[in-house]
Amino acid sequence: MPSSSLADQVVWITGASSGIGEAVAAEYARYGARLVLSARREAELERVRAGLVNADEHLVVPLDLADETAMAPATEKVLAHFGRIDQVVHNGGISQRALARDTSLEVDRRLMEVNYFGTVALTKAVLPAFLRQGGGHFVVVTSLVGEIPTPKRSAYSASKHALHGFFEALRAEEYDNGVRVTLVLPGFIRTRLSYNALVGDGREQGTLDDAQANGMDPALCARRLVEAVQRGRDQVIIAGREGAGVYLKRWAPPLYRRVIRKIKVT
Repeated sequence: MPSSSLADQVVWITGASSGIGEAVAAEYARYGARLVLSARREAELERVRAGLVNADEHLVVPLDLADETAMAPATEKVLAHFGRIDQVVHNGGISQRALARDTSLEVDRRLMEVNYFGTVALTKAVLPAFLRQGGGHFVVVTSLVGEIPTPKRSAYSASKHALHGFFEALRAEEYDNGVRVTLVLPGFIRTRLSYNALVGDGREQGTLDDAQANGMDPALCARRLVEAVQRGRDQVIIAGREGAGVYLKRWAPPLYRRVIRKIKVT
């Protein structure tokens, strides 16, 4: 049975309109948390909210991570409504499906703007509230490519590496002030991430990768994420056999580099 430890906590989830974010919202709601659901598509957020346990207790706050000026007003709205924020699940972002040589610099910038700068901007908007209330928890959904870069993910991988660097530093800086960080590294999860991924000229790929289509159920991913948060984990890998790549790189880097050069990715 669900623990009561998350009951009545205020949890803000970005990228909550589909995929991992939607599944995470359902899992937190099952534990009795009060949710703030954010993404760009308000109608989809309302759909997600309506399907949650205690739907009327949750708040929809549309948010574009590319708009850094939106972070402070959104944070003020959440605080005015709930009075506090206990967790932020940074899940919003976009992926990439193109070789570095075929990717325009504008696409590189777009990925960094949304995945890194948008996440950092929201973090800096919320952090003062965490410090005033004596603590809080940032749950940062990055990716396996934040540890093991693969072809056709150069800018996406860079954005995830940047998140790892920022939040590892933030954890060290603010740990004694009650701020906790959990880095979540999903592998292939059955979502539309690859469908919405950007190709070299900035268009969406518009197709679903086989690995994504055959990936882990988002509900299972969400359960493991919430379990990791409850256990106070600093980092958790949520993946199938592709997760072994992290350990291969750590313990046999030359072999990892040979393997990654030959791996077939779409």
